[in-house]
Amino acid sequence: MIDIRLARDEPAAMRAALARKGAAELFDELLEADTAWRELASKADDLRARTRPKGRPSDAEREVLGGLRDELRAVEAARSLAEDRRAELLAAVPNPPDGSVPDGTSDEDALELKKVGEPTVFAFEARDHVALAEAPAAGGGVARPGLDLERGARVAGSRFSYRRGPVALLELALYRFALDRLVTLGFEPVLPPVLVRESAMFGTGFLPNDEDNLYRLERDELYLTGTSEVALAAMHQGEILPFEALPVRYAGYSTCFRREAGAAGRDTHGVIRLHQFDKVEMFVFARPEASSAMHEEILAIEEEIVSLLGIPYRVVVTAAGDLGPSAAKKYDIEAWIPAQARYREITSCSNTTDYQARRLNARFRDGDGSLRFPHTLNGTAMTARFLVAILENFQDSNGHVAVPEVLAPYGAPSSI
Repeated sequence: MIDIRLARDEPAAMRAALARKGAAELFDELLEADTAWRELASKADDLRARTRPKGRPSDAEREVLGGLRDELRAVEAARSLAEDRRAELLAAVPNPPDGSVPDGTSDEDALELKKVGEPTVFAFEARDHVALAEAPAAGGGVARPGLDLERGARVAGSRFSYRRGPVALLELALYRFALDRLVTLGFEPVLPPVLVRESAMFGTGFLPNDEDNLYRLERDELYLTGTSEVALAAMHQGEILPFEALPVRYAGYSTCFRREAGAAGRDTHGVIRLHQFDKVEMFVFARPEASSAMHEEILAIEEEIVSLLGIPYRVVVTAAGDLGPSAAKKYDIEAWIPAQARYREITSCSNTTDYQARRLNARFRDGDGSLRFPHTLNGTAMTARFLVAILENFQDSNGHVAVPEVLAPYGAPSSI
C-alpha cells in the first residue's frame, strides 16, 4: 500500500501520479476518509481524557461525566467505521507509477526501448506453433498432437492443454535451462506453494483489485496463485530481514493459475493464454536505494536468456494506465511470433517499490538500526510462451523445428 504519511505531506504530487493510473478520485476519497478518521480519533482521545477526572467527582460532575462517556461511545463507534473505510480505500489505491513510465492505458501505448535481432521472415507461409508441435504419423497412423488442446478442453475445459512427447521434453528443458542460469547468478531455487491464504494475495496486491482473475477454493479459504511471486513475497510476511541479507534473490518454479477474466475472444488458439501454465519467476527483496539498478539487472537477465535461445525480441516500457496495482514500473520483452507477424510478450519484470512490503509488513533493519520497508521486484525467467517462440522462429518449409543447441544438456530433443 502507499505511504499514507507521504500522501498527507505531498497530496498534489501523489494525486497527479495516480491520475495516470486512473486512480485520482480514489485517492481523493482516501484523503477525505483519512481526515475524517484522524478528526474522530483526536476527538475520542480528548473525550477519553475528560472522562478521567482528578480526584473524587461531585454529583454534578458525575452527571457531566456520564454525558461525556455517552458521547465518547458514539464517537468511538463512528471512528471505528471511519477506520474501516480508510483501510478499505488504502488497500484499493494502487502504487503510483514511476515518472519515467509513459502515459497511456493499453499495450499500444508502451514505449519501445530497443529491438534485438531481425523479425524472422520465411520464403514459405509460416505455420503456427500448434501445427508445428504435431508429431508425424508413424506407419500411416494418425498424427499425434504435441500440444493436445482438444483433449485438454475435453478433460478440463477451454484453455487447458496437454504437452506431449518431444514438446513436453522441450518445455521441461526450458525451465531447467532458466533455473540453471539463475542459480549461477546467485538466485536461490525455490519450489513454493501454489495454494495460499488471503493474506498472501492481499499482501502482494492481487486482492482486492484483481479478484476476478483468481481461482478460490472456498471450502479451504485458499487461493491458487497466478504467479510464484505471491508465495515468494509472502515467505517473509511479518519478518524483519537483516541489513546484510539484502538483496535476497529467489528463483521460484511453479504451476500458475489464472481465470483470464475479460480475455474472451483473445488468444483462444494455442498456448499463449492458458488458465494453467508453468513459470520460472525471479523475486528480489532489495534496499530502496538499490531497487532501480536491480530492476535493470533483472531485465538484463531476461534479455540474456532470450538472446541465448536466439529469439528475435524487443523491449518495451508498459504505459502507466496498463500497469497492475502493485507495479511502479514494468518492462516487457516481446518475442517475434512469425505466424502472427507481430511481437508478443514472453517476459515482464516489475519494480513494486515498497508497496508490497508495506502490505506484508516485511521489513529490514537498516545499518543504523532503524526499521525500513524493502523494495520488491519480480521478473519472468521462463514460461511456455518461449515454447511458442522457438517452434515458430526455427521452423523450416517441411514443418520441422531445429531446437536451440543450448537446450541439449537439459534433455531437449534436437528437433521436432
